[in-house]
Amino acid sequence: MPTQTQSNNFSERLLTWFAKHGRHDLPWQQHHTDTPNAYWVWVSEVMLQQTQVVTVMAYFERFITSFPTVHALADASWNEVAEHWAGLGYYARARNLHKGAKQLVDIINTTGQLPQNVDDWEQIAGVGRSTAGAIVAMGLHGHGVICDGNVKRVLTRWAGIDADINKTATTQQLWQLATKLTPKQQSGHFAQAMMDMGATVCTRNKPACQRCPLQSDCVAKAQSNPTAYPVKAKKKPKPSKHSHALLLSDADGKLLWLQRPNSGIWGGLWCLPLQFIKKTNIIQKTNAIQKAKGDELLTDGQDDVTYEQEHTLAEQVILEFLKQQEQQKSDEPAVLQANTTDANATGIKHTLTHFHWHINHKHITLNDEQVAQLSDVLQMAGCVYQWLDAPTALTLGVPKAMVKLFTHV
Repeated sequence: MPTQTQSNNFSERLLTWFAKHGRHDLPWQQHHTDTPNAYWVWVSEVMLQQTQVVTVMAYFERFITSFPTVHALADASWNEVAEHWAGLGYYARARNLHKGAKQLVDIINTTGQLPQNVDDWEQIAGVGRSTAGAIVAMGLHGHGVICDGNVKRVLTRWAGIDADINKTATTQQLWQLATKLTPKQQSGHFAQAMMDMGATVCTRNKPACQRCPLQSDCVAKAQSNPTAYPVKAKKKPKPSKHSHALLLSDADGKLLWLQRPNSGIWGGLWCLPLQFIKKTNIIQKTNAIQKAKGDELLTDGQDDVTYEQEHTLAEQVILEFLKQQEQQKSDEPAVLQANTTDANATGIKHTLTHFHWHINHKHITLNDEQVAQLSDVLQMAGCVYQWLDAPTALTLGVPKAMVKLFTHV
């Protein structure tokens, strides 16, 4: 662990470096203003969770243009918020942001202002300890401590903390160190400096130690092995899911789109109906296609987990309807047959946090009577749906996987 002298001048060295080499032109930055905007900092901090700055910048500017104040965000519909978040991923962040805006407006109506301390900010949906510290430090110019992924990487290398970073004890140790190093004054500048250090110098794979103001007493630098930190337990291979995206079209080519439930994956977004399938012969078929494309092959399935079917209510209704129509096929041979395609060759692989998702599309054309019948049963079940052409649908809040799928259809 660092000595008291090293700890004492840590912030001084970092702030001197930041003044000359840090980023000072990001659209949400408030550490250098006399009238900081905590709303902007909150929105940016939520967007920056799990997402790089270069991706967030365009989303942030569009979001703030449409929702310039917390009141504007609170008054917006979920569909409006989802449209502005589509493609950014981790959609629970958007749901929490929308919910949090309503909470903040209630607080403003009661107290006349936004929360002013870390504890109160942590009561807002989706705001954890580090995010709350960033908002207070940079958005309110108060005293706040951050300890996000960038900060943890810098601190584990500098202090030589070689315990598993995902362990609770290690997290507590890092928070204690971050709190000790954060100055009482200019904690907003310090927070931004720590973020910049981790993002531009002490990077994950290619740290530029020769440009680091902390190199003189950095343990990892002395060991000539900075990328050995932070220490993480080896991850298990990600399991896989396999699905058909059902392109159910009417006579005009419009497709059926469903708004997914608020909870679960892609909550509140618009998606094609999904049919989860078991992996019988899937690996062999998909590998033949991937090999022809020169892409990565799947495993034989021994290390994968076959997920149980997890259809939404709307998908259950649709699959039951299609099953009934299939049973009538002998009487009406054209039904669900002439225009049905199981297009394995046009599938996509979409990687999420906890699993790989292999999605192929299945195109089924319905006649006018079937469209009317299916619409009726969906409506009776309380499902939210629309029949839309693809260009119109893709202007809604749709997950990136749906956009990727249409580039392969």
